[in-house]
Amino acid sequence: MLRVGVLVSGGGTNLQAILDAMDQGKITNAEVAAVISNNPGAYALERARNHGIPAECISPKDFPDRASFNEALVAKVDSYDLDLVVLAGFLVKIPEAMIAKYRNKIINIHPSLIPSFCGVGYYGLKVHEAALARGVKLTGATVHFVDEGMDSGPILLQKAVEVKPGDTPELLQRRVMEEAEWVILPRAIDMIANGQI
Repeated sequence: MLRVGVLVSGGGTNLQAILDAMDQGKITNAEVAAVISNNPGAYALERARNHGIPAECISPKDFPDRASFNEALVAKVDSYDLDLVVLAGFLVKIPEAMIAKYRNKIINIHPSLIPSFCGVGYYGLKVHEAALARGVKLTGATVHFVDEGMDSGPILLQKAVEVKPGDTPELLQRRVMEEAEWVILPRAIDMIANGQI
């Protein structure tokens, strides 16, 4: 049984997609063992608790410096004996020590077709604003392994989503979540849990 930890910063819609996929049998041989957030107000923590999953907050604001926070984050992740760490809207740079320790065991979902609209500064609505400003006709989402760079690790899965006339960043964000993110993130976890990646 693959022990999965999900790191979140906000509402937890991708976490919900993972939990729903597990409940529906679309993810097998895996369980969410912990949900960790950097934001005490993240609704994702509530989603986890409602599902009977340990949910904890480790905020950088509670530490004197980034090094202390990084150390505490790695220790917390270690404490759950995880096989896979899933970044599902986690807006904190992963410490290099954690990347080294969990090499090819950390995956991230990014709301574009990497290498487009990724890297430093591209997160949340900013990605969709950039896609619309550029005039692309296709966007989508990417699941990739996390390495020391920003959105630069090996790509596991991608799914394209059509950009429609009249799209706003909010409309496009919602369509990318529904048609791509909530589909390929659970699929990637299932593939890893069943030895296909």
